[in-house]
Amino acid sequence: MLIAPAQSGGPHGGDRVAAPIRITVYDCAADEAAVFRELAPRYGVALTITDAPPSAATVALAVGSRCVSVSHKARIPNAVLDLLGAAGVRYLSTRSAGTDHVDAAHARSLGIEVDGVSYSPDGVADHTLMLMLMALRNARSAVVRAEAQDFTPGDRRSRELRDLTVGVIGTGRIGTAVMTRLRGFGCRVLGYDRVAAAGAGGLDELLERSDIVSLHVPLTAETEHLLDRERLARMRPDAIVVNTGRGALIDTGALVAALEAGRLGGAALDVVEGEEGVFYVDRRDRPVEDELFLRLRRLPNVLITPHTAYYTDRALRDTVESTIRTCLDFEGVRHA
Repeated sequence: MLIAPAQSGGPHGGDRVAAPIRITVYDCAADEAAVFRELAPRYGVALTITDAPPSAATVALAVGSRCVSVSHKARIPNAVLDLLGAAGVRYLSTRSAGTDHVDAAHARSLGIEVDGVSYSPDGVADHTLMLMLMALRNARSAVVRAEAQDFTPGDRRSRELRDLTVGVIGTGRIGTAVMTRLRGFGCRVLGYDRVAAAGAGGLDELLERSDIVSLHVPLTAETEHLLDRERLARMRPDAIVVNTGRGALIDTGALVAALEAGRLGGAALDVVEGEEGVFYVDRRDRPVEDELFLRLRRLPNVLITPHTAYYTDRALRDTVESTIRTCLDFEGVRHA
């Protein structure tokens, strides 16, 4: 369904232009569209907004827009990139920090620059801490028992963060925000980044010393399956792995095998390898067929949330504003 284009005046804080910069926004939910429309007049942009993803059927909406915006929810096929390039698109903003769902090299070959956006790290950091605490306090089993009117405390006592060591892999904006929160709990915090280690001698040492390992690195060819079978084996048998980054940072098959064999204490996952077609879809009447995903779900020491760590009102506004700003930057238009 096409949402009618939004028109606006000249850019806020910059020179008025003869025609406003046009941006086509794909796969846009109603709440996102409302914020885009609210901010468009301030920045002097004209918008074409649709809730449909970019495809052969919708590429015509990008004609006249050098800049387009896509969501992070599905991979953009190279064939669609070809069509966008032929339509005159030269800049693609992903409305996400990561751009791994777009073949950036192929886009560059078409003359299309691909870039992510920045938004407040606090929502993802808060969600990460929530997952850690839920895993430590056996929250999943407690809720299931309570819903079944079994109000016993269970047969496994919880652990407290203050007594543990938490390893944070990736010390960028989100990882740093997680580390700041963790220090408030009084636990020991180790950090590791591929560019510059922060507080740990190396990744293997962090894995061996940590009771909880939390992932906050982008997904690249170098970080895919960062936690593979060998690295998972280095972790303590009662350790918990938390992932609010990208699902493919963990080798899911190796993770399931370690959990089923009792070689790992648990997992709390907001992202899962192969989540496309499962997350963001109501599957109550359509069984999930991914066997590894089903095995994960069956494990009592695994928590799964459907890629919603970013899903806050503040992050929404930040993402929309950053999308508009980066498009204007690409076009060389000054803005406040």
